[in-house]
Amino acid sequence: MMRLFHVSDVHFGREDKAAVIWFTDLVHAEKPDAVIMTGDLTMRARSHEFAAGLAWLEGLGVPVTVEVGNHDLPYFNILARFFRPYGRIHAIERLIEKPLDLPGVAIVPLVTTARFQWRLNWAKGHVSMESLQQALALVEAAPKDSLIFVACHHPLIEAHTRATASTRNGAAAFAALAAAGASAVLTGHVHDPFDVVHEVDGRKIRMIGAGTLSERTRDTPPSFNEIRIEDGRFDVVLRTLSPEPDTVLPKERVG
Repeated sequence: MMRLFHVSDVHFGREDKAAVIWFTDLVHAEKPDAVIMTGDLTMRARSHEFAAGLAWLEGLGVPVTVEVGNHDLPYFNILARFFRPYGRIHAIERLIEKPLDLPGVAIVPLVTTARFQWRLNWAKGHVSMESLQQALALVEAAPKDSLIFVACHHPLIEAHTRATASTRNGAAAFAALAAAGASAVLTGHVHDPFDVVHEVDGRKIRMIGAGTLSERTRDTPPSFNEIRIEDGRFDVVLRTLSPEPDTVLPKERVG
């Protein structure tokens, strides 16, 4: 059985130190095949936050790939956001969208952040045509019969969580990824876990969200998802820093 740890929204600068230690200890003890980090490694995209995040990721001792979240772009420095939005990310650049060698599984990155949007809240998601076409090309190129997980920060469609992503072009991107053969989309952003099963033209695809290891929890304690893969099928187990036992994440069926 292959095991992937899907973690998101650690927000170094506002990380829950106990949760980070808990996750790290589990990785060291259980040695998953890989860790997939779906964005918001930092709180305010500050250099020392990226340095702390890099030290943590490299200290896990397993293959890691990272997506960029909205908090990983400068927020208060408008000039930096427009002209050097990824300037401070260079510290972890070698882990951004890093390909993983996983038999029978392909991890495809999809950018859902934007330096500017024609709306007040730039933290919300946006899928550009260019980003979608790049992801679709990687889906198409994946080995036949692979499970294909698209990794991005913002949910492409909404789940029943307190926070929302309001991802522009998200539904169309989700449908296109389903048609291309993606098995699931792994996301974060809303700080609560979910597993939504959606049917698009007779094909089922799942939108899976991880919680947070930060102090900024909402309805769920600090948590991450463990994806268990066997015989071409997978389950998502919710693991929380709480007395509650690990449980298969309930599936919400829509569409």
